[in-house]
Amino acid sequence: MDHLIKDGERIDEIGFGNLRLIQKPEDFCYGIDAVLLATFADIKENAKVADLGTGTGIIPIILSHKTKAEMILGVEVQEDSYERGLRNLSLNGLERRIKLVCSDVKHIITDGFAIPNSFDTVLTNPPYMKGDGGLKNKGSAKTIARHETTASLTDFINTAAGLLKDRGDFYMVHRPSRLVDICCLCRSNKLEPKVLRLVSPNKNTKPNILLIHCVKNGRPELKFLDPLFVYDENGDYTSEIITLYERK
Repeated sequence: MDHLIKDGERIDEIGFGNLRLIQKPEDFCYGIDAVLLATFADIKENAKVADLGTGTGIIPIILSHKTKAEMILGVEVQEDSYERGLRNLSLNGLERRIKLVCSDVKHIITDGFAIPNSFDTVLTNPPYMKGDGGLKNKGSAKTIARHETTASLTDFINTAAGLLKDRGDFYMVHRPSRLVDICCLCRSNKLEPKVLRLVSPNKNTKPNILLIHCVKNGRPELKFLDPLFVYDENGDYTSEIITLYERK
């Protein structure tokens, strides 16, 4: 196992059937957003799935445990994250179930990494911050993961629409402040918003995460799910979050 670890890295136990993940805290570590998205998505049996902006493969790895998807493709633009993702697949014995490619989401179809209109489900946990104005280190791993420096929200949604089959499912985690942009861009790409859930740190704070499910060429009708709270009044995970993490 030592040959899989490089300087500055560690192996974290993430649960979900004793899955493990190689992470480098100096670059970027996955957060609750990835877990929320992976557990929000309803993946059909034998589905062909794509995860745009997969980082080190956390969402495909969780989905490999939680679903019976036939194939999961992860797309990551950062070479270091992509390479670490390959080692994560090896660590968990998932090389046959998951395929990772190093590419900008804007180019995965034109460069031949994916066939258009061939995926049943597309997920994405894209950078939340709009643009790169004022950034001091535009090339750092954390900056690229958090800001739209290499691909915009428009690019992620355009690519998702291009990958999906008719009536295919699109799932995204993002910030509530971008809700109008998200809905407008999705509808203009024939991805009809169908389900929305807001997530708050606790019952006394405003939502800081949104989960949205769209259907390609779906009929207009948006359903709001009950809000999700991460922490209870004692500062501990709520029972729903504990269930999502499969900790009891």
